[in-house]
Formats: sequence, structure tokens, C-alpha cells
Amino acid sequence: MAAFTFRALTPGRLADFEELFGPRGACAGCWCMFWRLTRPAWVKGQGEGNRRAMRRIVKGGEAPGILAYSGDRAVGWCAVAPRAALSALERSRILQPVDDQPVWSITCFFVAKPYRRRGLTVKLIEAAAAHARKGGATIVEGYPVEPRKGAMPDVFAFIGLAAAFRRAGFTEVARRSDARPIMRRTLRKAPPRRSVGLP
Repeated sequence: MAAFTFRALTPGRLADFEELFGPRGACAGCWCMFWRLTRPAWVKGQGEGNRRAMRRIVKGGEAPGILAYSGDRAVGWCAVAPRAALSALERSRILQPVDDQPVWSITCFFVAKPYRRRGLTVKLIEAAAAHARKGGATIVEGYPVEPRKGAMPDVFAFIGLAAAFRRAGFTEVARRSDARPIMRRTLRKAPPRRSVGLP
């Protein structure tokens, strides 16, 4: 397998991100804004509106995901951010929080066709977990699909496959739908909480 490098999406890498996503914004003009917006806002922004929204996020100082590079070309993407920034998760019945612990969430993947089925998704998950740790996360979650039978078309695997998360060290912590486990990886132990008002 070709060697890959991984970089956070920063303003200087927006052109690489946009080239990877192409004129359709990866899929249906999404530009990886689906999890960040209300459904009506996402639909209204499909295409150029969602692209501009993502550019504002990046230029505002947030690095909302990881790009995978083969040489100088971006060939893969993984979205990762604090769950609190992803309002669509809160509206999902099956993806409600497992507990009250703060987590970062891996929500989306896009890999250029020539680089699919080569193990890149697992490496993107690992790079996203490292990015979350650097951002202060203690727990990172994924919400992949687990196909029941046979192979799943690539276009439907944009949230990732459970098998890839397992290979990246994630374990299942909840399942409210047969095909949609919630998976977690602990990055480091949170510091102990101090008791207030006690000697």
C-alpha cells in the first residue's frame, strides 16, 4: 500500500480539500456540513452554500477534520470534531449520547476512488483520534454502519464501517439500531475532579 501522510484541514489546505471533494462537494453538495446544520439549512445550502459554510468554519480557526495525502495530492478525508459542534447528532434518535462524558465524534469519510479498499479508512480513523487527542479529547466516538450481508456500495459507507473502527481500537458501547453501533476509543484518562468545599 502506498505511504500516506495526514494533515488537519487548515486554511492553507482548503484548495486540496475542495479538489478532493470535486464539483459535487463529495456527495449531493454536502461539503461535509450534514452533521453541522439543521436539515432545512443543509438542503438550502446544498452546493455552493454548504461549501461557503465549510470555508467559514476553517477560516474561523477550527480544523474540522483530517486530509490523507498520497504525495502532494489529497486522497481521503475524515471529519472529526467535538460532538457539541454537530447538532444533527442531537436530533438523531439512535445516536443520542451514551452518558454525560464529553466526546469528540468521527462522522464522515470520503476517499478518492483509486484509493478505496486499501485500508486508508482505518488510518484516517487513527489520525482523527490523534487530532482529537491533540485538541484535548479524552474519548472519541464513531457511528458507523454494520452491513448485515454482503458488501456495501462505497457511496453508502460515508459514515464508516464498524469493522474499520474495530481495527482502529474502538469498542462498541451502545446499539439502538441493528446496523448502527456507537463505538468509542478512550484516548487518555480524564484528570480527577476536585471536590469543592471539602478539606
